[in-house]
Amino acid sequence: MHQFRQRLLAGERLVGPMVTLGAPEVAEILAKVGFDWLFLDAEHAPFDALSLQRMMQAAGNTPCLVRLEASQEVPIKKALDVGAAGIIAPMVNTAEQAAQIVSWCRYSPQGTRGVGLGRAHGYGLEFSDYIEAANESVTVIVQAEHIQAAEQIEAIVQVEGVDGVLIGPYDLSASLGLLGQIEHPEVVAAIDRVTAVCQQAKIPLGVFGLSATAVQPYIEKGYTLITVGVDTLLLSSAASSLLQQVRSGIV
Repeated sequence: MHQFRQRLLAGERLVGPMVTLGAPEVAEILAKVGFDWLFLDAEHAPFDALSLQRMMQAAGNTPCLVRLEASQEVPIKKALDVGAAGIIAPMVNTAEQAAQIVSWCRYSPQGTRGVGLGRAHGYGLEFSDYIEAANESVTVIVQAEHIQAAEQIEAIVQVEGVDGVLIGPYDLSASLGLLGQIEHPEVVAAIDRVTAVCQQAKIPLGVFGLSATAVQPYIEKGYTLITVGVDTLLLSSAASSLLQQVRSGIV
């Protein structure tokens, strides 16, 4: 079994791209590039449980975390049962929400995760082994992407089983009435608050950026769960650059 959660909690920097295209070949190629993990975005991309499973099968040994379509029990069960290394729960604004999400990710007696048979369990052939290891191996990331989350972050990080906090700067800016203004002092102050509290509590921090330049300031601040690039933009950017080079005669 993968060691993603253990690597995260050990403070290792883990770099992965956001995947939104439902073609297994995309996951296969990105895994072959050598990323530490893949961010499968079921919140904004048209993934269902079967398509998520196909992406994970294509990714092979590269761990995949699923950003849920909603922070609810059934999407959690389905993502984990098809083999996700963990979940990224969107819009978690209170400790009570965080605790419920953790419970849905953990089997009894630590939680209330439903028991089924799926790809994660070797379709039943590896059921006992998976059940025995799952509570220690499944990663639970919550997103701080609303001003309420920033205000409640001290309580959120105290919830046992929250393995990391992923900043959502754009939604955070929107919650302040400053959509897209991620450099605005109020947005920066909210992010700085989350950063300080998480680091004090030794909770790994994550962030998303479109480029290496965008995530570098966060890496310098100690963020270790790094989502960089989106499959669609990686494709279009490389294709655009190639086309421009050919048309301009620059090789």
